[in-house]
Amino acid sequence: MPFARKDRFIGRKKELESLNRLYHREGFSMTVITGRRRIGKSTLIGEFIRDKKAIYYTASKVGYRRNLELLTEQAVRLLDPGISGIVFRNLENLLDFITTRIEREKLVFVIDEFPYWAQDDEKILSVLQKYIDTKWQEKNMYLILCGSSLSFMEDKVLSEKSPLFGRRDSQIRLKEFSYLEAAEFVPDYSYEDKAICFGVTGGVAKYLAMFDPERTLDENIQMLFFKSDGYLYDEPHNLLTQEFSDVTIVNNIIEQIADGENTLNLIADKIHENPSTVSYSLSRLISTGLIEKKYCITEEKNKKKVQYVLKDNMFKFWYEFIPGAISLIEIGHGEDYYIRVVKPRLHSYMGRIFEEMCRYFTLLEGASGAFGCLLTEVGSWWGDREVS
Repeated sequence: MPFARKDRFIGRKKELESLNRLYHREGFSMTVITGRRRIGKSTLIGEFIRDKKAIYYTASKVGYRRNLELLTEQAVRLLDPGISGIVFRNLENLLDFITTRIEREKLVFVIDEFPYWAQDDEKILSVLQKYIDTKWQEKNMYLILCGSSLSFMEDKVLSEKSPLFGRRDSQIRLKEFSYLEAAEFVPDYSYEDKAICFGVTGGVAKYLAMFDPERTLDENIQMLFFKSDGYLYDEPHNLLTQEFSDVTIVNNIIEQIADGENTLNLIADKIHENPSTVSYSLSRLISTGLIEKKYCITEEKNKKKVQYVLKDNMFKFWYEFIPGAISLIEIGHGEDYYIRVVKPRLHSYMGRIFEEMCRYFTLLEGASGAFGCLLTEVGSWWGDREVS
């Protein structure tokens, strides 16, 4: 589970309050939840529906017919468990079945990883629109559509061109945990080790949950990154393969940014690609939350003072330390590499991340009036060299 720690659910209080507020409202409601993979969307929904009447279906890349069959099993099991072997010809027939069985108790209807199904047949969007407009408005129902494919969710579900435009009551884009929340996963670590744990996971729920609080920081990092079967050893490649078709170009761009090349023309020159091609890939990397377009806070309209930086700290850690260690990791000596090469450089690696932590803390305190004024924005300034 992405961010359940034993019997404890960590964080996401604001998101749970938002979901529960709509749940307790009479009639039909709809929420769209987006967020990058591993961020904890499914666990948030699981915690929300834990004590509620809910159809919770996770779509997969198995085609329209198989997704319909699997959703039918979930719906029948909850709404009419006495029948078996029922088959619906199409989604409309299944939704009719669900609609006639909505009672006084609110029904939560969740389709997780919605793009996996809808990408095969976008008519699903129009079908849902029809039922929202004609059959569900007077029903006590809460529809939740969730997806990791940010481009699909934004273009096909949330945009003005979508059949579902204007039907949602709320939208949640789930983001990484802050340092303060991430620290709850390893409560017995020192402040320094909590910061490093945050710095190598980027606050991503799945990665934080894989840190065993019974192990030391060094043991966890070695186990996850520096073993050939470690979960995070091949994670960047897995994520890029799932999100992008042009993996080679995207990987080359990330390598250059990780190496300090942070302008469009420099990146394009280094990887020998057309700037327009690089710009397109950069925009997609930004939409997935891996790259950030950073502006000089005092000159936000100055295009010469724009930098592309790695936003995802796990990627930052991986690209800084893993490529040079792959041969040793593959022969079982990754732990030695970590102790001799990586650990002595951790404090240096944490420099930029600690600056971001300080900016977050400054904004948090400033928003509460701790500085005698309302602080609305923090950032970086740079001239010939960057100064935070």
